[in-house]
Amino acid sequence: MACARVPLDQQEVTISDTLGKERTLPSLHPDRKEERYFVPYKPPPDNGSPAEVEEFLECAKFITEDLDWLLALPHDKFWCQVVFDESLQRSLDSYLRHAPRDLDLAALPSSPAVANMQRSVHRLVFLTFLRMATYKESKENFLSPAVFGEIIYENFLFDIPKILDLCVLFGKGNSQLLHKMIENIFTQQPAYYSDLDETVPTVLQVFDTITGKCGVRCEGASAIEPLKLSEHKQPTAMTMSQEEFVDIILYLCDSTTTIHAFLDIFPAACFSFQSHGFLSRLTSFYEITVPDLENAVRKRNFEDKSLQEDLWNRLSHSCHKMVETVHVLLHHSCFQPILEGGENSQTYAEKLLQYFTSFLHEKRFLTDYDEQYPVADDISLLQQAFPIIDETRTSYLLQGVESAWDSLGHHQRAQSRIQHKFTPEVLASQEAADKADGHKAPETEDLRGAEAILDVPKKGNGAVCPVSAAELESLLSCIRDLLPDLGEGFLLACLQEYDYNSELVINNILEDHLAPSLDKLDRAMPRPVKEELPGVLCERSNVFDDDEFDVFRRDQVDMSRIWKGRRKDESVRQMLNDKQHIAEQKARYQAYETVVDEVIIEPGQTAATYGLDDYDDEYDDTYDMNQVGANDLDGDSLLNRRPFTVPRVLQKDNKPDEDEDEEEQDALQNNVNRDQFVQDPALLREKAEARRAAMQQRKSFRPERTTNVVGQPRGQGQTTETVQDRPRKEANKSRVANHNRRTMADRKRNKGMIPS
Repeated sequence: MACARVPLDQQEVTISDTLGKERTLPSLHPDRKEERYFVPYKPPPDNGSPAEVEEFLECAKFITEDLDWLLALPHDKFWCQVVFDESLQRSLDSYLRHAPRDLDLAALPSSPAVANMQRSVHRLVFLTFLRMATYKESKENFLSPAVFGEIIYENFLFDIPKILDLCVLFGKGNSQLLHKMIENIFTQQPAYYSDLDETVPTVLQVFDTITGKCGVRCEGASAIEPLKLSEHKQPTAMTMSQEEFVDIILYLCDSTTTIHAFLDIFPAACFSFQSHGFLSRLTSFYEITVPDLENAVRKRNFEDKSLQEDLWNRLSHSCHKMVETVHVLLHHSCFQPILEGGENSQTYAEKLLQYFTSFLHEKRFLTDYDEQYPVADDISLLQQAFPIIDETRTSYLLQGVESAWDSLGHHQRAQSRIQHKFTPEVLASQEAADKADGHKAPETEDLRGAEAILDVPKKGNGAVCPVSAAELESLLSCIRDLLPDLGEGFLLACLQEYDYNSELVINNILEDHLAPSLDKLDRAMPRPVKEELPGVLCERSNVFDDDEFDVFRRDQVDMSRIWKGRRKDESVRQMLNDKQHIAEQKARYQAYETVVDEVIIEPGQTAATYGLDDYDDEYDDTYDMNQVGANDLDGDSLLNRRPFTVPRVLQKDNKPDEDEDEEEQDALQNNVNRDQFVQDPALLREKAEARRAAMQQRKSFRPERTTNVVGQPRGQGQTTETVQDRPRKEANKSRVANHNRRTMADRKRNKGMIPS
């Protein structure tokens, strides 16, 4: 038993060779590896031809069978196969490299067989990597932590690119399991942290490469180098070949998605990325390169419009992931230490403010970040954590965010570039936005149509004005200074149409490019008179209207009826001696004192004078004078039911005592048919017992035999019935009490759970 607790790397096994000679080998030895070839993975076909589908299904079937066999191996055999089988590593690497991502799965043909096979391979590959990242499977099957870290590092079972691919492929739905898996790898082998530090510059080189391919220069390390003469003729995003442009979009989408998945699952890596200035490089790339890529996607001529739509969706997805990556970095490197309240929380708060200040120059990125994660909420959270924070600095940051929105146009609040799919309306609105921002828009035949497509919130009846009254007056005065001949009503309609953007209103009026609804209006239309709302008191409706204290409808109110607390010049004794309420009630109850049995009608008076001739139709006088049913001849008549009897106390002639018993018997015989209110309980029990006996006899009921488990005293012998009744009671007593305890105790004792 003690040998079983030895780690696998310290165990030895004895095997026999082909000649029957035994030899001792370590448990992890190349000779213990099974000869098996693992097939490399091929992705599902795009066009879905029958031959390619059949080839994929056959290849995937081989992979699933091999991985099922691998996962079924015992602990020592599994690690021998993983460490020394190169074909297994090539097969797993091929899946990480060629497996379709989330955006690729939507473009694949919807074949049930292909989808089911892809899910099977996906699941088995994840289980294989999960077992490879576990050094202890049970108390008997485990590796030494130090040896485990050395094995996975020296044999390249895991490296930073593999971990990145694992996060992007299996992160959806398995984030917690992946977090524990990657944390275990980095804990048992700290050398991966140094590899991560060397990988971050390579990740940054991805953005520099894309920026260079697009013909723009990004601030950062590459901006220090002098510009080469050959770079003046370098192709841009608009002039490069379509194939190269598509590769750049796909490369950017894959890179940003992978980085975000890794940082979201393993937040400890945020500090390594922050140490290389990743935030500033990423925001600078977003500000400089993303607009050129968006412009190229919109303006390039694509023969396949579905390709243009796919590129736009991938670029939007990339922008979304870059913004989320910045949020993850800020949360784990600044917000999390601040919320934990450590000693250096003030330092992290200062660092967060510095990051937000650096974002003010990246207006396009700042607006998109504020669209998803409002900066005002972050500043509010920071102020709650540090009430003594400089309010001037926070106000400056919030004003910078509003300035960024103003510079790009408030219309982008209602339409975010990173949340809408590619449609012709989005294309037209983006072109209009670029023109409003100062970019040159492509020449079109009908410019008014592009302006009309601009997606701005229309202000209908009952809509709330987004600007205050002072701001509205300022906008009107600004426009009227340039166009004094226009009426304020017409200018208000124009501002309402163009979301209160005065520059856009002036430009459209001067160029005569107003919306059709505005062309029909009178340009000298005055400002509509604001209707006064009716007073609240005029439309007041209350249950106390028109009472003696209604001050809204009465000019004079008896103030003597109104007081607070005790009245003035009134003591407690006077208040108790005040019997006014009794006098008020006395007249009401005096009316009940007069009872008249007979009313005498004097000459000249009628019965109507006293209200005696009123006949009530609802009153039934049938039984007023007649005794209906009282003198019937039946035995249960009302008068003959109980004859009158002189009480014995009032009787003059007393009978002898010996005749009392005879009188009682006669009384019982005479009162047999009387209505007894309460019957004799003894008679009721006798009748119930008689009915029960008759029913049992009718159903052939045999009463249960009484048992005798007490028996005779010890030493005198027991009857046969007592001997039979005792075990029967012991076996069946769970039916009444103890809830089958004796049976369960016997069951435990038979299985050896209770020592006998």
